[in-house]
Amino acid sequence: MLRKELEISTFEDLLYHYPYRYSDRSQITRIGFIDPRTEYVQLIGTLINITEEGAGRKKRLIATLYDDTGRIELLWFQGAQWMKRSLREQGRYLVYGKLSVFGGVVNIAHPEIELLGSETAVPGRQPVYSTTEKLKAKGITNRSFAKLTQALFEKINVGDVPEFLPATILNHYRLCGRYQALKWLHFPDTEEHEQVARHRMKWEELFISQLMIGRLRLQHTAQPGWHFSKVGDNFNTFFKEHLPFALTNAQKRVLKEIRHDTGTGKQMNRLLQGDVGSGKTIVALMSMLLALDNGFQACIMAPTEILAQQHLFSIAELLEAMGISVRLLTGNVKGKVRKEILQELADGTLRLVVGTHALLEDNVQFQNLGLAVIDEQHRFGVGQRARLWSKNTTPPHVLVMTATPIPRTLAMTMYGDLDVSVIDELPPGRQEIKTFFRKDSHRAKVMQFIREEVDKGRQAYIVYPLIEESEKMDYESLMAGYEQVKVWFDENRYRIAMVHGKQESGERERNMQRFVKGEANVLVATTVIEVGVNVPNASVMLIESPERFGLSQMHQLRGRVGRGAEQSYCILLAGSKISDESFRRLQIMVSTNNGFEIAEEDLKMRGPGDMYGTKQSGLLKFKLADIVLDSGVLEETRLAAQQLLTYDPTLSMPEHQPLRYMLSQQGQKSQWGKIS
Repeated sequence: MLRKELEISTFEDLLYHYPYRYSDRSQITRIGFIDPRTEYVQLIGTLINITEEGAGRKKRLIATLYDDTGRIELLWFQGAQWMKRSLREQGRYLVYGKLSVFGGVVNIAHPEIELLGSETAVPGRQPVYSTTEKLKAKGITNRSFAKLTQALFEKINVGDVPEFLPATILNHYRLCGRYQALKWLHFPDTEEHEQVARHRMKWEELFISQLMIGRLRLQHTAQPGWHFSKVGDNFNTFFKEHLPFALTNAQKRVLKEIRHDTGTGKQMNRLLQGDVGSGKTIVALMSMLLALDNGFQACIMAPTEILAQQHLFSIAELLEAMGISVRLLTGNVKGKVRKEILQELADGTLRLVVGTHALLEDNVQFQNLGLAVIDEQHRFGVGQRARLWSKNTTPPHVLVMTATPIPRTLAMTMYGDLDVSVIDELPPGRQEIKTFFRKDSHRAKVMQFIREEVDKGRQAYIVYPLIEESEKMDYESLMAGYEQVKVWFDENRYRIAMVHGKQESGERERNMQRFVKGEANVLVATTVIEVGVNVPNASVMLIESPERFGLSQMHQLRGRVGRGAEQSYCILLAGSKISDESFRRLQIMVSTNNGFEIAEEDLKMRGPGDMYGTKQSGLLKFKLADIVLDSGVLEETRLAAQQLLTYDPTLSMPEHQPLRYMLSQQGQKSQWGKIS
């Protein structure tokens, strides 16, 4: 049961099942003096009237606890039969639980309950562990965990808990020993002991992650790579004659960093961050031209067919005057055309290809792949990215791009093994998108404004949320919204397209292309349009129910407009009742267009797992550490890891053997860090 519910299989697992808070169990409250505003109470009384009520799923166990000042009901909704067998009528019990009020009557549901005996002591400061309703139903309560863990500590001593941190680090950073930290985490004598223990274990978690990242970085720097020795005709001709606009200083800086990396003879592994519309594609294209100048092929891999086609269109247009052929390879490219592309890649006549996951297939062979660009890398799985390495005898250089700004603390944890470049300027001529928050009561005015924009020859997006947990209801809302949009936009005058995930890919693609080509004025969509769609004529983004989106997602959606020379707008149209946190998110959106500021706020509000899907990442399974709240500790551990790896990169010194062992236990996947 413990294994299934909490993944606790061994005594060691139990030791690392930390309490998440502590309760003061030294006070006994008299039942007649209970304050309903109090959250938790501890009572001593006699148990009577143990009865079952209801039937089937509504069955519950009710008992009354009384002392000489009053009485209170205790309730069990799960495990009623088990509890009924274990409770004793007229027994004296120590009871602890959370107060709730139903129909004006105070009660306690699923309390911790212990029969009083001569040896029962009223506990003092008590650890509180996470558990599940199923375990509670089987009588495995918080008190059970405390007793089990207490018994475990009576059986073990300092020598049974291995110390992984070297004495030099323990002394320098004033960290307590591992055994002591674990004991104080479960049963702290004082609040100070708890803080000392918590700091020690957080420090260890972050230090181990930084060592893993540091060792991956050392692997990267040792990995041989193709040598791009020259800047040739392709790069220079494009730069001098075909650039559509002057490069920003940020773009020039990033290109210089890429030229340096690819000229060292070591493999490049670089993460390129750039806010929506910052000009990452131009940097990627010029990097690929650099590969072509040195006799290599290059590819750019996108997560969706729509985004791949967008890249193909923009790159082909930019290179048209230079006569460089670029082709598209996706799952929908079949038959003779596919065979032709595969042959041209294999014999080297096709030197530049844009594709989706189809590029990873075994039958896609390059003659000499020198650079692989991965766009929106978080959409690709680890194994998929790693397969790019097999496309040449020496792995190609890798440029990983993301339009999702990554806060520094998260970048240090997720991508610390990669070199990071940031494009932090928008190209000249881009106007800042004006963002407004409106309540649903203003819908008529909002729709009138969008109509006025469309009448000027512009286009508009209307985006609805699609959340996995409420997918059916969301699709119903989308369809209802589509019908409502048709009321506001007369179909005799305006053309409306709709895209969503349940459409056949062909239909979705046709509708998307209608909007891209200007054949539709308004696009009603779910978040399938979040990434990569480039329609410079679109000037309005209306986000329906924005309170249901995260900050970074709203910022990505907003980036679909503002890509032309005209003033663009983002309107957040929310329901009449929204939470304080949702209101704060919407105010942040209105107040700034800076993606990095938004990402920092999103990280603080939602945490890294929710933002980036990193709960499954090998480096982010922290039990105690929080990369936002513990950013100071993160910086400290990063420096400590760098210093240690400088003088013992392989951790081969005797005092570092425990650390080396611990790293080997982390289940590190060798290919994981090589691509990102």
